[in-house]
Amino acid sequence: MAAQDMASQASNEELSDTRLLQGEGPGRWKRIKAQLAHLPIFKELPPEQLEPIAKGTQEVHALRGTTLFHSGDPCLGFHMLVYGRVKLVFVSSTGSERVVRLVGPGEGFGEALMFMGRNYIVTAQTLVDSLLLHINRDTLMEQLGKGSDVARLMLAGLSERLYRLMGELEAYTLQNGVQRLVNYLLQEWPGEEGVPFRIDVGKSVIASRLNLTPEHLSRTLRDLMDRDLIRVQRRNFTILDSAALRQYGVLPDMRG
Repeated sequence: MAAQDMASQASNEELSDTRLLQGEGPGRWKRIKAQLAHLPIFKELPPEQLEPIAKGTQEVHALRGTTLFHSGDPCLGFHMLVYGRVKLVFVSSTGSERVVRLVGPGEGFGEALMFMGRNYIVTAQTLVDSLLLHINRDTLMEQLGKGSDVARLMLAGLSERLYRLMGELEAYTLQNGVQRLVNYLLQEWPGEEGVPFRIDVGKSVIASRLNLTPEHLSRTLRDLMDRDLIRVQRRNFTILDSAALRQYGVLPDMRG
């Protein structure tokens, strides 16, 4: 009885962190279909191709700090993030983490492993309350077999991510820590000087993502603030002089 009670409690705790909204009602399909239609990878699909995918999709409401999957778990589909933020991490045998990717709204993860039939090689955890869509592998493969346009769109998405990955590899190889931080801030920046914007990621996560120590990150942020290039208040950042910030980081204008 004690073991059953503990298992029941663990199950309830897991459900309190992650809720799969299921059911066969038309309202659910309509909601999921609308959510898929707003995601970059699916927005070009005609309704008749989108509807079968919607029926093989689950909504995942995950509270902050929820582990979506662990390294080694089977990959039975892929996730698309509707809103929130997710970190993908390598976890060492001692429990230390290395952030390899921060996933933002409209982005997906797990597609490549799904196609290869491999288990997950990273652990995924939400950094804020998030809504995700989990697209079932079998449903997607069935649509691909019918010549759905989703194959072209997914290939384009994976190619774009590979291109970004090569850029990140170049940055880690050729850029110093200051340049990586400046580049990251400019990528997150909406584009208006003097207007605060929020980065819903802790500084320790940012440091891990940029391959910096937390101390190095703090020193660099302080230096940028002392030079009146940025302002930082907890997780709110303000770019005060973007041209001088780029010059300080020896970066070209990436915003075109």
